[in-house]
Amino acid sequence: MNQLGLILGIPAASIFLFAALSSYKIAARLNILSSLLTFLASISLLQVRPATTPFFIFDDLNVYLIILTTFITLSTSIFSARYMAHEIDTGHLPERFARYYHAMFQGFLFAMLLAYSSNNIGVLWVAVEGATLATVLLIGLYRTPAALEASWKYFILCSAGIGLALFGTTLCYLAAEPVVGTGLPSLTWSVLQAHGADLSAPLLNIAFVFLLVGYGTKVGMAPLHAWLPDAHAEGPTPISALLSGLLLNVALYAVLRFKMVLTGNAHAFVAGPLMIFMGLASLLLAGFMLYLRKDIKRLFAYSSIEHMGIITFAFGIGGPIANFAGLLHMAMHSLTKSGIFFVVGQISQIKGTLKIADIRGLTASNPVVGWALVVGVLAIAGLPPSGIFVSEFLLVTSTFVRAPILAAILVIGLLIAFGALIAKLQGLAFGPAERSKEKASVAMLAPFFVQLGIVIAAGLYLPGALFGWLQNVAKILG
Repeated sequence: MNQLGLILGIPAASIFLFAALSSYKIAARLNILSSLLTFLASISLLQVRPATTPFFIFDDLNVYLIILTTFITLSTSIFSARYMAHEIDTGHLPERFARYYHAMFQGFLFAMLLAYSSNNIGVLWVAVEGATLATVLLIGLYRTPAALEASWKYFILCSAGIGLALFGTTLCYLAAEPVVGTGLPSLTWSVLQAHGADLSAPLLNIAFVFLLVGYGTKVGMAPLHAWLPDAHAEGPTPISALLSGLLLNVALYAVLRFKMVLTGNAHAFVAGPLMIFMGLASLLLAGFMLYLRKDIKRLFAYSSIEHMGIITFAFGIGGPIANFAGLLHMAMHSLTKSGIFFVVGQISQIKGTLKIADIRGLTASNPVVGWALVVGVLAIAGLPPSGIFVSEFLLVTSTFVRAPILAAILVIGLLIAFGALIAKLQGLAFGPAERSKEKASVAMLAPFFVQLGIVIAAGLYLPGALFGWLQNVAKILG
């Protein structure tokens, strides 16, 4: 079996296998094994890549994101084995629901990998919709009224967004049809990009607006973000890690692919200003909303909106440095935020609550968990030596050279969010110590320490190969 067969085949086969398994413990171990094998298969793309076909493409942009996706999925599968076992043992989750959990976990991974590797804009749309359906079941896993409401809200809003994206995809096809012919070529990324200069500019313009709004709903950009805080708060914490760390990237990847087609047409409008506006709106909205959060998972959900706003802004500014910063920030945010949710999951289990007011003095009552939260929050807030500091520094400095006013707004947004996170952290980590209902599991946080180690290492040194890789992708994005 070739690389493509392994990367897509392993999670696809795991869906049916895990749906048939009745033992949670066996399914949890096989979930880790399946995720590990998929990650190893993705690593092989560094050496050899399958040839481009009308349906599949592998280039520096999507290989970077495929490896990041499979690595975080592996980390999350390791964390979720202990986390979900605790939920079952304490009666918070019936064991029979574990079948849905592991099957949809792999279904979510399969849909994301299919979206990244697709060379067909129609298949991409189907894959993103598939990821939506998989996560709908995962968000509502606990079957509580709040979880079901969040699941339906997510389904309705994201389905409305994906419907707009379908209309934009259709318009893109209509723009390409007179140039490259009917059928498959008009749906193929590589063909669309090669003939971008000849496509109908008016149709491309309208298509991109619908695509940005449609896929932007799944990115969680303001004002299309309403589903995201509820989905994070009510779903299992490992799924919150996947939503923040991975799903948002997939939707933004789709926007970037279409932006590359638009950039190749001299008569089409420049997509940057629209992305800059939505990016800054997301950053500022999330920054102020962080001060009002009373639930720890909702707090970091709004932090995800903030960072997706920063990334969208970076790609809207464009150019080699800003694109480089955006690509680096995607990876650093994914690693840091998913790691933070691992810590939050541990906190919720030892404290028995998600209310910030009821979680105090973690560094005294649970030192490992408390200091892990401190390190994670300082990293996501952009303090050195985290990789997020590097990407934000590059973005701010490059923006100051080209658009000082926009840079000032960006810095203000970053400072607002920074102040909110530090204010919340003080009580959580350093307030009066309170007894925990259970003892913390250090082993459960092993994936967090690995991921934060990578983030801190990236803030100190980027390997030459990775630096050159990101430079190349930044040039491709334009």
